[in-house]
Amino acid sequence: MTGPASTSTAPPGGPAGGHERSILILTTVGSLMFAIDSTIVVLALPTMARELSAPLTVLIWAILLYILIGAALTTQAGRMGDLWGRGRVYNSGFAIFTLGSLLCGLAPSANFLVAARAVQAVGGSLLFANGSAILAYIFPPQRRGTAFGMLALGWGVGAILGILLGGVITTALGWRYIFFINIPIGVGAVALGLRVLPATPRTPTQFDWPGFVTLTALLAAVSYGAIELAIYGGSWLTYGYLTLGLLLLPVFFYLEIHAAQPLVEVQDLRNRLLGFSLVAGFFQSLGYLSIVFLLTLYLQGVRALTPLDASLLLVPGYCVGAVAGPLMGRLAYRTGTRAMATGGIVLMLVGIAAYSALGASTWLGWVPIISLVTGLGTGMFFPANTLAIMSQAPPDRLGSVSGLRSTLQNMGALLSFVLAFAIAGATVPKDVAYAVFLGTLTGGIPTAFLVGLHNALYVSAGVLGVAAILSWNRGRDAGASSPRAVPSELPGGK
Repeated sequence: MTGPASTSTAPPGGPAGGHERSILILTTVGSLMFAIDSTIVVLALPTMARELSAPLTVLIWAILLYILIGAALTTQAGRMGDLWGRGRVYNSGFAIFTLGSLLCGLAPSANFLVAARAVQAVGGSLLFANGSAILAYIFPPQRRGTAFGMLALGWGVGAILGILLGGVITTALGWRYIFFINIPIGVGAVALGLRVLPATPRTPTQFDWPGFVTLTALLAAVSYGAIELAIYGGSWLTYGYLTLGLLLLPVFFYLEIHAAQPLVEVQDLRNRLLGFSLVAGFFQSLGYLSIVFLLTLYLQGVRALTPLDASLLLVPGYCVGAVAGPLMGRLAYRTGTRAMATGGIVLMLVGIAAYSALGASTWLGWVPIISLVTGLGTGMFFPANTLAIMSQAPPDRLGSVSGLRSTLQNMGALLSFVLAFAIAGATVPKDVAYAVFLGTLTGGIPTAFLVGLHNALYVSAGVLGVAAILSWNRGRDAGASSPRAVPSELPGGK
């Protein structure tokens, strides 16, 4: 059922008023910027630690808090788009993200930097949660696969650009400029958004504040406890945080079952295609999104490469994923999403299995070769899975479902990073793990640390196996023949 405001007349030239290409560029840039700042801080951590005189346990939250806020906020951010208009909320996201970038670059202390990253994450969440909903609104069903592929392109290019730019800019200009580069892009994006983003229909909705607060506390407790455990070892306080996170899990589900409009709509998960696609996306993120971090540790820590040389070895795979995304999205619309998305996960799994065979003296040429396989896998999975999810979203809740998809993906990314951090550092003394993660270890990396990296990769491969099973069992494909691929209530659908 659509809200009363959803009967508004589409502007001339369709819902986008003839600005489809500009909107596609804008949402792709938004996806790219959010992805860049998910990884750009990794290689700058040693420099930040020296200049800000901060310990790793503080600075690591410049990464984790960014992902954590994204994980907790994106569902609510999607509902903001439903309630206040997706174009308006999306553009506000760019403005807040740009402000947060300015504050990060001006940060006088580590604590200020972490707080500024929180501001940046709020803006990024508004972007990430509403981008696919805007595209689903303005593009007819037969073109959505290509549009979602462009979002995958932006994410794929942004992930590797974050690693590349983090090393290059920090070395050439200083770590503050990894944030300052966002400002002109953000200002230009806001100006373009004011001109081209459509006034989408508004749908009355409610925010699930109890669920949001509980989910945020749950993720923060688990993340903090796991990071403390990885760096300093076990203590009563560390285990207390982990226990608190586990205890909050049933509380969260209780609140969701009894909420009027919960973060997780049970009726969405009862739709087999939608539910399995959402959960498969979560496990794919959980199993895969820490791989660039693990490979960075291997290439820089074990193989002693410079940040730039290490990131260059990963470029081919991300290029393949970026190019393949729009093409595979178009193909998924025609042939269905089940085989495309599952095949993508299988390719990622094969690639991770190959990475786990890398040793201290393995030919480094295998790294870009393997990355081609994983890059093609991401180019297949992301647009196909997004198409499956959004094709099943009720027209009056495009923003909510898009936000739920983003929330699960960000939750997977956060837990993936925490899991990889904890497992990789479990095989060496805590002070050695601390130095490796920070990039300040002098002398050679212990062989035991390579064992820890392999263990983390084995776990990632196992999680991706679960994702592949869920993806294959999603049920009927959401290709051109899907009964909801052309929702008659959706403005612009034909």
